[in-house]
Amino acid sequence: MRIVEIREKTVSIASPIANAYIDFSKMTCSVVAVITDVVRDGKPVIGFGFNSNGRYGQGCLMRERILPRLAEADPASLVDEANGNLDPFAIWRRMMINEKPGGHGERSVAVGTIDMAVWDAVAKIEGKPLYQLLADRYRGGQADDRVWVYAAGGYYYPGKGLDALKDEMKSYRDRGYTVCKMKIGAVPLAEDLARIEAALEVLGEGRNLCVDVNGRFDLETAIAYGKAIAPYGLRWYEEVGDPLDYALQAELGRHYDGPMATGENLFSMQDARNLIRFGGMRPDRDILQFDCALSYGLVEYMRTLDMMAEHGWSSRSVVPHGGHQMSLNIAAGLHLGGNESYPDVFRPFGGFADGVAVEDSYVGLPQMPGIGFEAKAELHALLRRELLD
Repeated sequence: MRIVEIREKTVSIASPIANAYIDFSKMTCSVVAVITDVVRDGKPVIGFGFNSNGRYGQGCLMRERILPRLAEADPASLVDEANGNLDPFAIWRRMMINEKPGGHGERSVAVGTIDMAVWDAVAKIEGKPLYQLLADRYRGGQADDRVWVYAAGGYYYPGKGLDALKDEMKSYRDRGYTVCKMKIGAVPLAEDLARIEAALEVLGEGRNLCVDVNGRFDLETAIAYGKAIAPYGLRWYEEVGDPLDYALQAELGRHYDGPMATGENLFSMQDARNLIRFGGMRPDRDILQFDCALSYGLVEYMRTLDMMAEHGWSSRSVVPHGGHQMSLNIAAGLHLGGNESYPDVFRPFGGFADGVAVEDSYVGLPQMPGIGFEAKAELHALLRRELLD
């Protein structure tokens, strides 16, 4: 058993949308195929992966540093003899050889993308959906049969007024989402409050709406917005300041009593630990949004979950960023609290398996080996076209 080849390519996911910090007019992502010599149904097993939106493709890092290390490794050293499969932990260690601690902004994305493809291959070799493989190995065989999801949208868009925002939210409700998220922070407070109220006209109670600042605010602005939105009773107030400004996060918690969410731009167990140690996050109400595809992959993610448990946090407090099938599998297999969903943007990477409906903000998973990319026709066609054809 061995990895025959790993292929990567950078593809565009550009769109005219924007949040409070960046626009997506030149956004890219990396796609990866891990080709093995294992044959199932007459074809070699191939694992696929890609990085979540918001961080650009990392092909250069893969080609120059990470992929050569795997190519130079003894194939036997990357095999888990006990399970008769590839060893994601040994592969991860090989990818990270000669890498100093710290510096988690770009290489974490490169490693996480390859790691996704490795786990897809491992689950396919074992003949199980990834979520069931994870449950069997790490949660006593008990997987969640459905996962809570929310619709992420409400981006700023040229010419998009309140009526268009309400139409967007209504479209999510029509597709089975009870809870939705929208962007704030790119326009003055009064204008954002009007946008929030427009969304609530469709969604009803405040607990059905999350708002996301994407790290834009300083402390004064964060507190001012917090006071203004507190009466709405929103589901959560997300990534209000710079993701590494733990002091701002902690101080905001002294002024804003409602649930807060952050963590999607923290890319290691160590940074996640610092958030929990110093960010004033409250395990009885706050949400952690670490994204395995951006943060060194599932191998590192399990270390993060172990660290959280040591600090008294439940895995149910984790609702990953990314809106894709990898996080959905992790949520079901490792008992997380839910998963983001992108019903309309970042196609074809966002969203879940074709024909699996969202009902009351819950979604099921396909019963097929691996992550389930083959059950999402548009995405699977892109992966094959870019990496195999």
